[in-house]
Parts: sequence; C-alpha cells; structure tokens
Amino acid sequence: MKFAISLSLFAFAALASASNVIDLDTKNFEEYVGGDRPALVEFYAPWCGHCKNLAPVYEQLADAFPSDKVVIAKTDADGVGRELGSKYDVKGFPTLKWFPKGSLTPEDYSSGRDLEALAGFVSEKSGVKSKIKPPPPPVAVQLDASNFDDIALDDDKNVLVAFTAPWCGHCKNMKPAYEKVAKAFLSESDCVVAQMDADAAPNKPVAAKYDVRSFPTIKFFPKGSKEPIAYSTGRSEQQFIDFLNEHCGTHRSITGLLSETAGKVLTLDTLASNFFTASLPERPDVLGKAREYLATLTGADKKTNISAEYYVKAMERVIEKGEGWLTKEQARIAGLLASPSLAPTKLDELKIKANILSSFAAQKASEAADAAEDIYEQVVDAAKQVPQQAKDGVDQFADAVQDKAKKIKEEL
Repeated sequence: MKFAISLSLFAFAALASASNVIDLDTKNFEEYVGGDRPALVEFYAPWCGHCKNLAPVYEQLADAFPSDKVVIAKTDADGVGRELGSKYDVKGFPTLKWFPKGSLTPEDYSSGRDLEALAGFVSEKSGVKSKIKPPPPPVAVQLDASNFDDIALDDDKNVLVAFTAPWCGHCKNMKPAYEKVAKAFLSESDCVVAQMDADAAPNKPVAAKYDVRSFPTIKFFPKGSKEPIAYSTGRSEQQFIDFLNEHCGTHRSITGLLSETAGKVLTLDTLASNFFTASLPERPDVLGKAREYLATLTGADKKTNISAEYYVKAMERVIEKGEGWLTKEQARIAGLLASPSLAPTKLDELKIKANILSSFAAQKASEAADAAEDIYEQVVDAAKQVPQQAKDGVDQFADAVQDKAKKIKEEL
C-alpha cells in the first residue's frame, strides 16, 4: 500500500514538473535550433529577477504551440550556456532571440514579455496559430500613421489619444481603465477615445511631431484645433471620465450611462421646480414662461432643444392628467432603464427624461425636509418647558423627526 502511494506521488511530481520548454546547452543546441523548426530561445541567468518573472509566462507560451512545429527553448547563459551567450552577443538577461527554420542567424525579440505579445510574435514569425484564446478587439479607436490626421485632427470631433508602446508596463496597467472609458463614450459620436502604438516604426514620425518622449503620453485634441492639450491628470477611470466630460461638454458616468446632470437646462430646471410647488391656477403661467424660453433656443444645439421640449411636455401632461402622471412616468422610465436589452441611444433618451422629471419634485421634497427640521427645532424648544420624565419621550420623538429629515435630504 505504501509502495503504491509513493509511486503515485512520484508520478504526480513528475507530471507537475514536466515542461514543454526545452533546456539547451552547447551540446544539444543545434539539435533543436537551426533545423526543420523555427525556435525562440531565452538566454537567462538563474539569479535574474526579470527572468524569474518571465518563467511562468514562458511555460505558458511553450504549452500554447505544438512542439513539432515550433521550438520554445531556454539556456542558462550564466552557466551551461555561457558560450552560447557569448556567441550570440547576449549582454543582459533575459535576452530572447528568434531563429528561423534552417538558420543559426537570429533576430532579437524586443517586444513585450506578456503572453499576448510573445504568442503574437511567434505566430507571426512561424505562421503557426497558438492555442491561446485571442483577446477581444480593443474598444479604443486604433490610430496609425495612415489614419491619424483624419481622426485626431477632425474639426468636428474631440479626441483623446494615448500614445503607448507594447512593452510598456505602465501602458499595460492603464489599458483596462482606458478600455472601460472608451466603452463608456461609444455613444458620444463627437468625443473619441483613441490609442496609438507610438513605438511602431511607421508611427514614430507622428509621435515625434507631438513630442512623445515617454509612454504612455496622453494628449487631447479639441474640436477645430490642430494643437493638442497635454493630459496630466491621473489614469483612473473616473479621472479620465471627469476630464472628457469637462472638455467635451458631455455627461457620462463610468457605467456608460448618462450622469444625473445630463439634459438639465438651468432656467427650465428652476421653472420646473416652481411649477410643481405652484398652486393649480398658477401653473399655466409657469408653463407659459417655459414656452417663451423654449422659443429663444432656436440657435441652440439639437440636444438642448430636445431636452427643453420635454420640460414643456411634462408640464402640459401634469396640467392635463394631474401629479399622478409624474409619479407613474418616473416609475415607468426607471423600469425601462433597468432593462439590459435597450440600445444605448434609447437609454440616453430615457435617462435625460428621468433627470428632467426629478427637477419637478426636487423643490417640494426640499421644502418637506426643511419643514421636518423646523418641527424638530420646535419639539426641542418645547422639551425645555416640560418635566424631565416627559422630556425623555419628547427627546425620542425629536430624534425620530431629525432622522427622517436627514433621510429626505439624502434622497434629494
């Protein structure tokens, strides 16, 4: 029984230690390199920290390609492979070199050390597909020397451009947040989030033109201007979102939905608030003022006109059907906003309507909160005039009123 267990453990250990990365030395080098298969060779040193970081990725790379078509190998260039390191001019660790099929003359690998970059390089050079599932296509608009001017310098668009390099660690760390921001702004046709491999040879003249000296460098190209603005804020999603909203005049949130301020028109917001707190006979007068203001917006942009028209429409509906219409319409829109199947443009339309309708009840809710605070102060004053035993009960009631007032304020 003990023998069987020991044998199983030995087999498991052997399986766990199995590797598809071929270890090379001066004796077997030409057995695997320069023959009927191309080879990627890592020249490493056991004490090298960067080599240790690369090791698990390199194992994954070897597992991703059929060994009968591509050789993924390594040699200890500070030990058994020292002569090989000298022969192939290895001056640092790790150094990776690509040996084409039938050749002992290599080319240096100088791209990233992540699995995606390594696998892409091997596939490109060998023509062999890897087993790695390809990443989804980038959401950010991809720029190069051929399309840069058409997109970044478009007079009708605001464009944020990240100049990156495939091997840049900071660029890789930024990518997830940048992609989420690009996705959040997909519905904004005139606010573009773009990215360019500024280290690719054809794109370097463009990078030089805009004084790109390190990676990532981020610049904002405003509408109608050929001169960019340097982006020097942080690289979090929220910081990118805030910058774009400020410079593009948009109202996007991290989720991609519009924020609570989208669609609001200050003058009409005030009128909406006044309308809802006005008496029934006074409301037609407020509606008339809203119509008058709407007539002055003939030169405004389309989005502002659409928002302004909905303020007026909502007032008309409340006069026609009563305040109950407002409550039902808010509930209907809230339900639709929770639907995952709606198109982004429809979600934007509904969010703007929800924001506008909230303006009608805001003033009344605020007044209710203020009234609750007034009651609290009156109760406290009254508590000072009663015996201690009764005062305890009054204090409890006062605290409850104050809590209710705070909750009303928080919901505004």
